[in-house]
Amino acid sequence: MIEQKRILATAVPGPASQALQKRKTAAVSAGVSTGLPVYVVEAAGGILRDADGNQLIDFGSGIAVTTVGNGNQRVIDAVTAQITAFTHTCFMVNPYETYVEVCEKLNELTPGNHEKRSALFNSGAEAVENAVKVARHSTGRPAVVAFDHGYHGRTNLTMGLTAKNMPYKHRFGPFAGELYRVPMAYPYRWPGGPEACAEQALRTVTDQIRVQVGEDNCAAVIIEPIQGEGGFIVPPKGFLPGLADWCREHGILLIADEIQSGFCRTGDWFACDDEGVVPDLLTAAKGIAGGMPLAAVTGRADLMDAVHPGGLGGTYGGNPVACAAALASIASMEEDDLAGRARQIGDVLTDRLGRLAEKYDEVGEVRGRGAMMAMELVADPESKEPNAALTAAVNKGCHERGLVTLTCGSYGNVFRFLPPLSISDELLHEGLDVLEESFTAALG
Repeated sequence: MIEQKRILATAVPGPASQALQKRKTAAVSAGVSTGLPVYVVEAAGGILRDADGNQLIDFGSGIAVTTVGNGNQRVIDAVTAQITAFTHTCFMVNPYETYVEVCEKLNELTPGNHEKRSALFNSGAEAVENAVKVARHSTGRPAVVAFDHGYHGRTNLTMGLTAKNMPYKHRFGPFAGELYRVPMAYPYRWPGGPEACAEQALRTVTDQIRVQVGEDNCAAVIIEPIQGEGGFIVPPKGFLPGLADWCREHGILLIADEIQSGFCRTGDWFACDDEGVVPDLLTAAKGIAGGMPLAAVTGRADLMDAVHPGGLGGTYGGNPVACAAALASIASMEEDDLAGRARQIGDVLTDRLGRLAEKYDEVGEVRGRGAMMAMELVADPESKEPNAALTAAVNKGCHERGLVTLTCGSYGNVFRFLPPLSISDELLHEGLDVLEESFTAALG
């Protein structure tokens, strides 16, 4: 087990990582970039050890994937046992119990007490694709509505649903048709102010769908309950329940994309739980399986069962090793109360980032829930002009000081904090000390 301690043995990145990066440049497509080119050789809990012996504090969790922490013993034991038994049969050819068990747990844990069905896939984008397939098939309608600042994946359909051009969509079109976009309820930047955002945004969204799409043509509205890549945007209270009610009134399915926000990340099992929103379909991935590739669509039984046999599936979907990891990860979340731990982490982040905001006007807003927190950086609090340059400078400083941080946002000016829920309080506070030090240094 790696000592849970930050160690700077060399500059970051060190010579071994630099040598590996040269090999990467010669062998790997330039389209696959790396935000922090330190090459990891071992990881546990909240620490990543690189090829040079540096130990970095992890505030990214592989983009919200290693929620239960690297080196989780339950996951290690479950994966080892499953690999020893068998690695693959294809569930559509020869099924196995763990796929069924994962679906049973998803049906139990996702919002709502109605009868549900689930199907397993490989990635978040694949889950979104299949949720759209289910929605269109079951409703007989073609149109799907997504939101400004939304991110749903890198496949052709999900790029069409994703809002941000660079780097996700640039010169990759044309994209799938019958996809529409409406404004997101973004309190910090809503023209009428945060107090009016919920009511005005809901009215704007429903009016645009009515006029530009037509309710009877709309199969589904897809939304991240807390937007991820777009900047950890948290819609104001009342917006999501209002949207769910409006969709239900018009026979439009509500798809909750919980790929980044699900599995205890926000202090609930799913971000929808905060306001009791029950979506018709829910997509999950990232934190579901402790780092193994797995994704899912869970939804109303009548919708999921409407698809003809063979209409859903895939060669690797619900791989047995990934299913074993998922069951072990879910057991850790339940037995270790990781939703409660996420709330504790959120309290620390809210306090420390709030103090940073009081100290520096460049911190325009601190937002999020649980261990899914962010701060948006601006040139000044009046204009709210996005400050991508400062964001990049602070990010670089954190990396050099041994803290793995991630940025996001449509304007590249948002820091997002996604520590593993197994991180210690000591490492969490030390990482925030490094952040503050990097912030001070970047401002000169």
